[in-house]
Amino acid sequence: MSQFFQVHPDNPQVRLVRQAVDIVRAGGVIVYPTDSAYALGCHIGDKDALDRIRRIRKLDKDHNFTLVCRDLSELATYARVDNAAYRLLRNNTPGAYTFILQATSEVPRRLKHPKRKTIGLRVPDNRIALDLLAALGEPLMSVTLIMPGDEFPLTDPYDIRHMLEHEVDLVIDGGFCGLEPTTVIDLSEGVPLVIRDGKGESEPFLAA
Repeated sequence: MSQFFQVHPDNPQVRLVRQAVDIVRAGGVIVYPTDSAYALGCHIGDKDALDRIRRIRKLDKDHNFTLVCRDLSELATYARVDNAAYRLLRNNTPGAYTFILQATSEVPRRLKHPKRKTIGLRVPDNRIALDLLAALGEPLMSVTLIMPGDEFPLTDPYDIRHMLEHEVDLVIDGGFCGLEPTTVIDLSEGVPLVIRDGKGESEPFLAA
């Protein structure tokens, strides 16, 4: 049965954040809040945890995961970022965006797009997520918590706990965090391309 932490959205309890990090490092799958919706996350190098997330979401082997990072410096470790892309990232992070970029060798092969060698990365504007990432010291491998057949993400932590209590190791209740997905921006070819309109404003990238 999964654990359930009620974490203050503005002042996350340090003790609970550390316990959540311990669960991730031990191979656990967690549900945590972001600035757009709740997400499933696990350790970047844990194939078993990745496979568990695939089973929960019923994802095929080609589905792209996102690396959720704490800041731009961490993002640059996992993606190739030129000056123009860096300016766009600096002006729009943290925020409700997922950026598609060319992956570096730091990214496990199984996380890259099989043909384009790209990776999705984001820096969320959510205090719980950022504190969790800072304590972890590396990105979380993540996907939005949308169940198979559903159009929108799950939003109520108690419903999430009831539905997934035997599938995940921890549910972090950070209150309501929305149900609109991130805006997806492809920066891998140099010219910004809006792949999906979501919570983040797309105008800055249309004018870039």
